[in-house]
Amino acid sequence: MGENYRTLTETIKGRINPENLLFNQRFRKELGSIAYDDVLVFIRYAMKAVEPEYTQKSIDAGGRVKDHLTGGGLTYVDYRFQGSVMTNTHIRGYSDIDLLCLSSKFTTLARNEVNKYALAPNAIELVGLNGLRRLNETIENFIPYEGDSLNDLRTIRNSSENILSKVYSVYDFTKPKSIKITNTSLRRDVDVVTANWYDDVRAIIYDGEINRGVEVYNKHLHSKESPDFPFISIDKINSRSKDTVGRLKKMIRFLKNLRELSKLEIDLSSYDINAICYDIEVSKYQNSTFIELVSVLYEQLKSLVTSQEHLDRIKSVDEREFIFKNKTNKVENLRLLLNEIYQISKDLHKQLV
Repeated sequence: MGENYRTLTETIKGRINPENLLFNQRFRKELGSIAYDDVLVFIRYAMKAVEPEYTQKSIDAGGRVKDHLTGGGLTYVDYRFQGSVMTNTHIRGYSDIDLLCLSSKFTTLARNEVNKYALAPNAIELVGLNGLRRLNETIENFIPYEGDSLNDLRTIRNSSENILSKVYSVYDFTKPKSIKITNTSLRRDVDVVTANWYDDVRAIIYDGEINRGVEVYNKHLHSKESPDFPFISIDKINSRSKDTVGRLKKMIRFLKNLRELSKLEIDLSSYDINAICYDIEVSKYQNSTFIELVSVLYEQLKSLVTSQEHLDRIKSVDEREFIFKNKTNKVENLRLLLNEIYQISKDLHKQLV
């Protein structure tokens, strides 16, 4: 990574501020205090959020799609946003935003899991008294859907394509799990995703929308994907970053930028990077400067590649999936990312001694 940091910084600047708007005064003042050192400026830019005007344009573009779908006659649909734009951890000025079109006709219930916990001899110990009450109420009130859920989802997808093709001149309907449209006036892409609600034990016992999952419709296979839980992840990242005055999100953006700028292909998703950063104990970075965050990340990745126990226990932000356990290919990619941070740390050390 340790090439010309000025060139790397210009690449990041073009990504987070493609329209060359003036950065906010606080950030400009901070840059003024470190402008003497290229690696410091690079690190600070690599951690910086996309300007709020860009994020708002993405949300506005998604809102317009929603309005067109509603005005075009799409019914029995709940709309929600998801994606890194909702946590402000996106690193591209023109990031996509996902607009979920969720069927309101039915909800998939993880019925086997719900029954398992509700009927367990130690159910109260597992889910608590209130949790057990909610599980039993769900079982008692559950009415199997008599319609064709897959056909309902196909109708939403096909209707969405028909409506949007009459409004937008640039679109892509070939993807199995989303429609991509381009708002040419706002210069933003929106991914329109057909899905349905999914309730598992956690969603029921914690009784809140942020704990609910979604099942995405696959147009090509005419099937539903495994459930995702985007809302709890968004909420947890936003909450922890607020508690650490933005430091969590700075680390996430930094790793994403290193991944994109590397000459090597580092196959780690945003989902993986979120988990890596969220796993770090808050006490290790809650008072850290942006320079010290580099060392925090270095120690985190070093621990992951050297400690099998640490590697095996790290979970996704929603706590429903092990990220690296039995996934040796991901470990090799962790090593590549660690090497990038190591080089930056060396260059940083030269400037600070």
